[in-house]
Amino acid sequence: MILVTGGAGYIGSHYVQRACEQGESVVVLDNMSYGHKLSVPAGVELVQGDMGDPTLLDLLFTRHNFDAVVHFAAFAYVGESVSDPSKYYTNNVTSTLTVLDAMRRHSVTMFVFSSTCATFGDPRYMPIDENHPQAPINPYGESKLFVERILRSFDLAYGMKFIALRYFNAAGADPHGRIGESHYPETHLIPLILQVATGARSSIGIFGTDYDTPDGTAIRDYVHVLDLAEAHALALKQLRSGGGSDFYNIGGERGYSVREVIAICEKVTHRAIKSDDKPRRAGDPPRLVAAAAKVKSDLGWTARFNNLEEIVSTAWNWEQRRRY
Repeated sequence: MILVTGGAGYIGSHYVQRACEQGESVVVLDNMSYGHKLSVPAGVELVQGDMGDPTLLDLLFTRHNFDAVVHFAAFAYVGESVSDPSKYYTNNVTSTLTVLDAMRRHSVTMFVFSSTCATFGDPRYMPIDENHPQAPINPYGESKLFVERILRSFDLAYGMKFIALRYFNAAGADPHGRIGESHYPETHLIPLILQVATGARSSIGIFGTDYDTPDGTAIRDYVHVLDLAEAHALALKQLRSGGGSDFYNIGGERGYSVREVIAICEKVTHRAIKSDDKPRRAGDPPRLVAAAAKVKSDLGWTARFNNLEEIVSTAWNWEQRRRY
């Protein structure tokens, strides 16, 4: 049985859906600050509470025979992390440590961690592999890197095995439209563009048109949320089979510029999408592209959705029928 923290959120809910389809028994713990009850499959126990509450954690670990924790719960707005770092260090680091200590008390020794490419900071080379230096440029990235360091220490001291998945830009939705991306406020590029297509927004801002890229706009690597869910499932399988702790980058290994993303969204939606050129945002690197050879070799992971048009099509399907 698996405890999934943050399992009512965007990526966590897609993992929970995938785990249930694989016959796993799952309990979701989510404080619902960004999660949605409708994201959790029927029949899955949803506990609304804070992962930083040791009493609640002890109750859950006593009540259920968990063998692993898959950990998605985190605050993930980069700009907010800069303006309110205490919120991010308290939730993303201190509360995660509370979960890990509860695992120790109850002899649960497997942990799959939702990390991020933000731990790398400004890239020194492309594509970014697991050996790239880690130098985060915001508290969000720092908070994830702190947890990675804690996990190394817990493995060494207590034998707690972990796999940390550093993924790039999550995108897309369940192809059947059951669940999808629904953030308030929304900050991710693809849903913002699609909201222009639906008429919910008047235009999409392009922050920086003078980067050293072919069309002057920033380039990012997009990976479908179901492919991320599968990576977590494979990571847990690896740990259950006796595999050791490790770190993996998860991405599509191909970069798309902002203008390219807009053009693909226009193609998928058959609608014109107005854009506005704006100044660069501080801290936005010109390119972020993953090297995913290690996860393919070690875990057997491959991207089911291997081009952006497929990814956008699932997001557009969700955007037109969203329930929440």
